[in-house]
Amino acid sequence: MQFDDVILGRRSIRGYKPDPVPKALIAEIIGLAMRTPSSMNTQPWNFYVISGEPLDRIRAGNTERMVAGIPQSREFRTGQAFAGKHRDRQVGVAKQLFSAMGIERDNKDKRQDWVLRGFRQFDAPVCVIITYDRVLDGSDDTPFDCGAVATALVNAAWSRGLGAVINSQGIMQSPVVREHAGIADDQVIMKSIALGWPDETFPANAVVSERKSVEEATVFVGFEK
Repeated sequence: MQFDDVILGRRSIRGYKPDPVPKALIAEIIGLAMRTPSSMNTQPWNFYVISGEPLDRIRAGNTERMVAGIPQSREFRTGQAFAGKHRDRQVGVAKQLFSAMGIERDNKDKRQDWVLRGFRQFDAPVCVIITYDRVLDGSDDTPFDCGAVATALVNAAWSRGLGAVINSQGIMQSPVVREHAGIADDQVIMKSIALGWPDETFPANAVVSERKSVEEATVFVGFEK
């Protein structure tokens, strides 16, 4: 694909075919993503790529603990609940997704099922967990760099015909993730990415989230026109 095709065509994928993804293809995608710039070339990121039985155990443990009411234990700060225009955008994409999936506002069962899909990494055949070196904890540059590599990874995946969605639902229960993914103590769990072949029959996969305009987002200084 051309660069513009990837950027303009990519969308978050929440429904996947069960087909396995070759390890060599994932390694190729990670290699591309790691060309991402980082602060002073620190390259703080590491990747744990999970599939098969270990991923099933993470799905089960994450879901069971969340349903049981055990408080979430993500290892990155989430801040306060969104409000104002940021909340509006959050609600806006949720409405798009629920509309596509035929989930009515008062249908609690369907809404709960949607939440559980997130806890299960959307049933994707692969989960990529991005971690960073704990020795760098406290630096704002480090999570910034990890966000950049995550974006590069999903774009690289799309260029190879794979779909992905960056999420935190699948790593809500970090002890479960650490146990079954074998994540070292010197790593901080930053984000997870569900990865696999898109199921084109899954309605939510057709959703393209709205973007604010360049005019809304940008201030040009020192330009005559």
